[in-house]
Amino acid sequence: MSTQSEAILEENLIKQLESLKYERVFINDDEQLEQNLKRQLEKHNKTTFSNNEFKKILSHLQSGSVFEKAKKLRDKYVLNKDDGTNFYMEFLDSEHWCQNLFQVTNQISINGTYKNRYDVTILINGFPLVQIELKRRGLELKEAFNQINRYQKHSYGANSALFQYIQIFVISNGVNTKYYANNKKQTFKQTFFWADKDNKNITNIEEFTSSFLERCHISKMICKYIVLAEVDKILMVLRPYQFYAVEAIIEQVTTSTRNGYIWHTTGSGKTLTSFKTAQILMKLPKVQKTVFVVDRKDLDFQTTKEFNSFSDGSVDGTDNTATLVRQFSDDTKLIVTTIQKLNTAIKKRKYIEKMSKQKDKHIVFIFDECHRSQFGETHLNINKFFTNNQMIGFTGTPIFPENAMGNKLGKRTTADLFDDRLHRYVITDAINDDNVLKFSVEYIGRYKEKENSATNIDIEVEDIDRQELLESDDRVEKIVDYIIANHGRKTHNKDFTAMMTVSSVDMLSKYYETFKRKQHNLKIATIFSYADNEEDKSADGLYESDGAHIDENHINKHSREKLDEYIKDYNKMFGTKYSTKDSKTFYNYYNELSKRVKKGEVDILLVVNMFLTGFDSKRLNTLYVDKNLKYHGLIQAFSRTNRILDEVKSQGNIVCFRNIKKACDDAIALFSRSDAKDIILMEPYEEYVKKFNEAYERLIKITPTVASVDTLISEDDKLEFIKAFREIMRIKNILEGFSDFKWSDLSMSEQMFNDYLSKYLDMKPKRGEQSEKVSILEDVDFELELIHRDEINVAYILKLLAKYKDSDEEEQKKQKENISNILTNNPQLRSKKELIEKFINENLYAINEDDIEEEFDKFWEEEKDKAYKELCSDENLDCKKVRRVVDKYIYEQRLPLKDEIASTLKVKPKLLERKKVIPRVLDKIVNFVEKFYDDIGTQTTTNNSDYSNSVEELKVAQPKPEYN
Repeated sequence: MSTQSEAILEENLIKQLESLKYERVFINDDEQLEQNLKRQLEKHNKTTFSNNEFKKILSHLQSGSVFEKAKKLRDKYVLNKDDGTNFYMEFLDSEHWCQNLFQVTNQISINGTYKNRYDVTILINGFPLVQIELKRRGLELKEAFNQINRYQKHSYGANSALFQYIQIFVISNGVNTKYYANNKKQTFKQTFFWADKDNKNITNIEEFTSSFLERCHISKMICKYIVLAEVDKILMVLRPYQFYAVEAIIEQVTTSTRNGYIWHTTGSGKTLTSFKTAQILMKLPKVQKTVFVVDRKDLDFQTTKEFNSFSDGSVDGTDNTATLVRQFSDDTKLIVTTIQKLNTAIKKRKYIEKMSKQKDKHIVFIFDECHRSQFGETHLNINKFFTNNQMIGFTGTPIFPENAMGNKLGKRTTADLFDDRLHRYVITDAINDDNVLKFSVEYIGRYKEKENSATNIDIEVEDIDRQELLESDDRVEKIVDYIIANHGRKTHNKDFTAMMTVSSVDMLSKYYETFKRKQHNLKIATIFSYADNEEDKSADGLYESDGAHIDENHINKHSREKLDEYIKDYNKMFGTKYSTKDSKTFYNYYNELSKRVKKGEVDILLVVNMFLTGFDSKRLNTLYVDKNLKYHGLIQAFSRTNRILDEVKSQGNIVCFRNIKKACDDAIALFSRSDAKDIILMEPYEEYVKKFNEAYERLIKITPTVASVDTLISEDDKLEFIKAFREIMRIKNILEGFSDFKWSDLSMSEQMFNDYLSKYLDMKPKRGEQSEKVSILEDVDFELELIHRDEINVAYILKLLAKYKDSDEEEQKKQKENISNILTNNPQLRSKKELIEKFINENLYAINEDDIEEEFDKFWEEEKDKAYKELCSDENLDCKKVRRVVDKYIYEQRLPLKDEIASTLKVKPKLLERKKVIPRVLDKIVNFVEKFYDDIGTQTTTNNSDYSNSVEELKVAQPKPEYN
């Protein structure tokens, strides 16, 4: 039986949607789309519009970004009618989402930069709000994702731009189906399977359509579960487990008086879930206040910031208890506060009178990270004071009988305090869905008895937990040497950052001072509480000094002096002026340190307890552990490393210098509620060596030699080679994170890998070559980030040039070859190869080593201005208009449209000439930007030319990707 074609898949989908009561319509182009919109809006608003009135509506709808259009879609519009009256019209009924009008169409053609034809479009009230792109069974789902990215660049913004109203994309190859929000910043990792309440993924297109695309459900997702994030100006859509959690909470609050908790594993997007919960609860008539309660000062600031990023100004953060009391009395619907301030508000005599008036109101408390600080008297105080409260808890690691810690109130679990578990999404679910990464756990330096301990740290050993041995200077020395030697490998040449957690402040000092004594290029920073109880003796994660708050009455003076000494080192490193003179200054240090770790400006952060919970950084991928961890403390600490970022970050690295394997196994068993080690932990090094060699065998069956790649004729054969080599790159990326990695363990040599890599890169279609007939390679994801490293950019090349200049002849030859290989094999530097080599050949020898960077800047600017003038001259272009087109291209990250290119031409070409001229000019502009502006490292503007200043200002202003 032959493979089901894309056309049959498409027709079956439309028939299924018709059976779900979608009206099928036939729309060929922009004009018909507009006419259909007019008819549907007339029906929805129970009126008719004259052509003139509809022109006003279209004019209102056409302007703005995708984000601004999403707001317009949800807002009312005041139409000034022909008779002079105002008519309040609605585009989308967000409150009664089932009462909108639903249609389905297919193969709409839009003529933008290129002519594109879209597969299946769901129209709601005439707006194209859901776009479904299909690939035949057997093709990669990512190809449909890449195809949508092309449409976003080439045609969604063309003409009336109604396709920029799309809220949700759906991609499917029949057997796998995913959805995601219309957000041009998304990666394939931000696409989601739909699932049932038990987190079983619904992948088949027929089942997905029945559940997700059912009219009321898809309309509800658009109306209630799309979040318009204000800071980034993007659309976000809830994942299935987030949807079910919010729905369960709303059900619990509206139909009962019981409490409830959500168990969603660390890293699964709890803030977004809690924000959407709070947003909906605020609108319920029976709920008078929603109070979001955190247990640390940094999270008070962080959560307020994050909530306001979803909806600007939606939260009034409370700076002091008096403000909190005032918010309880006024019309503030959503409050973010700490549990400590809340306790003060209901306990202190001066606040009691005002707070007593709130006692009987229906207030819903949402507790963030409810596995911490909710088990003492404070929780009881809140519960007793507010007589009509409901408490909702969020946790990634609940307290069960197995990990409950006793206090004077006895051992209590999460269920004891929060009643019903409303939804569960555990770490195994998140790993299966690619929402968090697996952990690669290595145990290093478990010592045997004296006669076998030798000098090498990496020894297979028995578990000996002797304090004298664990705290010995010799052991600390070996561990620091190991970290210095292997840190680059663990963090992909410092593209990522690391934390190290140790058992006490004294041990932290030992480590810090040992690092300081050694020769290395690592930026080490540290923070710890200088209160008496910083040591986490039980390592259970329930430590009191978990945040930046310091109890000034219980200060360890020795610890404080040590920390001040280390902060001076930090100040010297970053040009700051922090200290521990008071809690506010310490808090400011805490905040800035947090930001620098997130940005990757600190290589290793040394801690005892701080930052092990509640701290999220996608750039952090490694945790060095020299303390005993267990249960939720262990899972929380490990989970600092496993946030999804890109293809390069393939796992969270855990390097243990203690034998905590049993504690690790016990924690995994408890928090996955299954025997799930194979799902959560990476396989050993030897398994990935085996996988690499098997992938190499598959590659040489397709292309036995590097030269044989050139003999591949058909696109299908080229596609097979691309897939085979890409798999080799993926496994190599994982292998490079292991301390044991050596090319000699593999069947393929490093030189052969690089030779195949050059052929692989040459196969990627060049921008500007696209025609009506799209190559199948156009939508293949080459995953170039697996090749590119942040360190390997122009700034890195400058360092090599400095070495190159003063070397002997043999070393110069070697360095020149090294630089040439880097430029050839790095996709971001290939376009710059000719220029960099020109600088080496014509300028380098006449420059002092200290001036290389400055002279390169000047050279770069001169070449850029020369290339700009040549471009304008060769094509007879208006230079000012070209500058505007390039500025917009750099800022919006969107290819210029045909009309924008046409506007730069001084002489308007005839129709037939236009078809050749515009693609040629577009190609030259794209190549110009790639050469002079993509990934130019640390280069800055040193030239005051008309062109360069304008673009550089825009580059500073534009949003930067999290990882480049």
